[in-house]
Amino acid sequence: MKQKLVFLTGAGMSAESGISTFRDSGGLWEKYPVMQVASIQGYEADPALVIQFYNERRRQLPTVEPNEGHRLVAKMEQDYDVTVVTQNVDNLHERAGSTRIIHLHGELMKATSSRFPNDPDQVVTLQPDQDIHIGDQAKDGSQLRPFIVWFGEAVPMIEPAAEAVSEADILVVIGTSLNVYPAAGLLQYANSRCRIYLIDPHPTNVPYSLHIHVIEKGASEGMKELTQLLAQ
Repeated sequence: MKQKLVFLTGAGMSAESGISTFRDSGGLWEKYPVMQVASIQGYEADPALVIQFYNERRRQLPTVEPNEGHRLVAKMEQDYDVTVVTQNVDNLHERAGSTRIIHLHGELMKATSSRFPNDPDQVVTLQPDQDIHIGDQAKDGSQLRPFIVWFGEAVPMIEPAAEAVSEADILVVIGTSLNVYPAAGLLQYANSRCRIYLIDPHPTNVPYSLHIHVIEKGASEGMKELTQLLAQ
């Protein structure tokens, strides 16, 4: 039976592919106030602005490719029972070949109802060049909105993610500051036998209450080192 390997990935996972992170210098937070474009209050105040923000993010996706880190994560499925838990809303893990992915914060390539955003029957898949407009209706007749979990909203996939982490033999955290909850709290679900690795060129907020092997590298180089460590 294959060991269970769980990846928890954040913005640093996709940074090498050219997708702007929010928190780094020159990132999206410097261009857009976070609560204006990434909160339910911001959406209710100016839905047109928020919809356009995510339309722009979605149109960017065809211009970038999965990096070596994404591909090495997918390759791990040859030897492990792999689950990817990602805070990213892009589709680079899918495009790299990973087959079991839990998106904590939603997906850019989908849209949903403003009235019942977490109802699976309301979710539709978009094309990269397919914009959402004010007046576009979801199946229930409400305004179609990005399928994104914003600040101020529940994270419906946190329970499946916590279950995956609790069953992991190996947990690998890549490119996340471990500052955003509830995702950062997932490490607390790791069992006492779980080996934990953190891949980040500038690790911060490392929970020293846990025994964590830190690899101070970017996603691609860090995954190369991890692959070698696990092969020993």
